Amino acid sequence: MRIGIIAHLKHPIAEPFAGGLEMHTHLLARSLRDRGHAVTLFASSRSQPGINLEAICAETAIQTVGTTEASDVPFFREHHAYLSLMTDLRHRDFDIIHNNSLHYLPVAMADSLPMPMVTTLHTPPFCWLESGIRLCTARSHSFVAVSRSVAALWNHVTHSDAVIWNGIDLQKFAFHPQPAVDPYLVWYGRIVPEKGLHLAIEAARRVGLPLKIAGPILDDNYYRTEIAPALSQDVAHVGHLTHEQLAHLVGGARAFLCTPMWDEPYGLVVAEALACGVPVAAFARGAIPEILDSKCGVLAVPEDVTSLANAVLAALALDRSACRTRAEQMCDADRMVDNYEALYLRQIARAAPTVCSEKTASIHLMPSTRLPHSASSASSAFLG
Repeated sequence: MRIGIIAHLKHPIAEPFAGGLEMHTHLLARSLRDRGHAVTLFASSRSQPGINLEAICAETAIQTVGTTEASDVPFFREHHAYLSLMTDLRHRDFDIIHNNSLHYLPVAMADSLPMPMVTTLHTPPFCWLESGIRLCTARSHSFVAVSRSVAALWNHVTHSDAVIWNGIDLQKFAFHPQPAVDPYLVWYGRIVPEKGLHLAIEAARRVGLPLKIAGPILDDNYYRTEIAPALSQDVAHVGHLTHEQLAHLVGGARAFLCTPMWDEPYGLVVAEALACGVPVAAFARGAIPEILDSKCGVLAVPEDVTSLANAVLAALALDRSACRTRAEQMCDADRMVDNYEALYLRQIARAAPTVCSEKTASIHLMPSTRLPHSASSASSAFLG
């Protein structure tokens, strides 16, 4: 298949990944290419070129500089990039487009494309994307949710045609049957308020184990006021790590703390910890209860530090091999790609009669001329 993947433009699709969406997009593009498909990734300019990148814009992440004008520039740059791309795709020879952008324009303009499109819903509803989805009238368009939780959150706006759980490369997050000799807990992800790192720090202190933190600082004010003052000999931020470095860090931990303060759409960090054999203590938010079971994780009351500390203590007693087994069952990238391939083929097959019908209609000699009844009947018989 000839597959175009539209990425979001806030961060490059390259290691070290800014977050789960960047990692997911890279993994999907690479896996489809490795299966022999012709994949083109439409992403920001600093994305990894080895996956047939077509750069459509520089990164558009808004820096906190305190002026309205500074935030307007990335907004319009992003808007123009997607508008230009969707106009260009009308004349491109793809079999299907996979929209991973989280932007309103690709989905709102899906009906202008000659090929079908799949849009993956990676987040709970927010106003801009919800507006674009409400305007989507393309008959050959399909919505996919990354969890049952996300599907339910979007149900008042649109029906999800499928739920395809995100997957990870289980080889890159290898099983660690034994933790590091010196015990520690781990937290990693984007360092922003909604990820709740400050609560993980407090819970680790109550448990009495060191906490190692990894991830990019994407909210300077939050890090400066909430996190940096809490760092100590037993609470260390080790930086923004590559896949290999991260797998080593996570695999050595006694437990992973997951502390979302929003409805986590999926939680790739949970999948990665389980793949390494690390039990999870997590707030019961969003899709996390779909991933964890009693053999690999313990759920805590959201935003309750005492409950989280108790969950950590319980998680320390869980079997590491059961964690890996759960990851193999729920979080394998091969399963995810199998499901997307099957969906692509269904969408292409579903769109084929529409394309044939439009081509047949275009051979009218004059706009006002109607086909004779016999010709119309023959055409209908041919299209089935």
